[in-house]
Amino acid sequence: MPEREIVTRELAALLGALSHPHRIRIVEELRDGERDVQTLQKALCISQAGVSQHLSVLRARRIVSERREGRHVYYHLEQPEIAAWLVVGLRFVEGMPESLERLRAAVSRVRALWPETTAFLGNGTREER
Repeated sequence: MPEREIVTRELAALLGALSHPHRIRIVEELRDGERDVQTLQKALCISQAGVSQHLSVLRARRIVSERREGRHVYYHLEQPEIAAWLVVGLRFVEGMPESLERLRAAVSRVRALWPETTAFLGNGTREER
């Protein structure tokens, strides 16, 4: 199989794992550190089973990992840089010609929640710009 096909299939699978609004929200919730299922459930306002199903998809693509501490399981981003991808994605949403003014206003509000001022270092730590 040619290298391009291998790489594009992997990239398509990665983007497919991110192709649900709740999974994007989970990535954003994990941007600043670990969270457990209950915390994610409260943030997303969906069932605990729903959060677990979305985490399963993200774990399968190695987007999130878990850490067990007794009976508690905490989730974190395997590569925190992926959260920065989503912020860049806001530019595409905002620049779409069919974007309604309401959508543009929503993007502006989300930008305040998802700042671009953080650079991720290769070791998963952050560097403020």
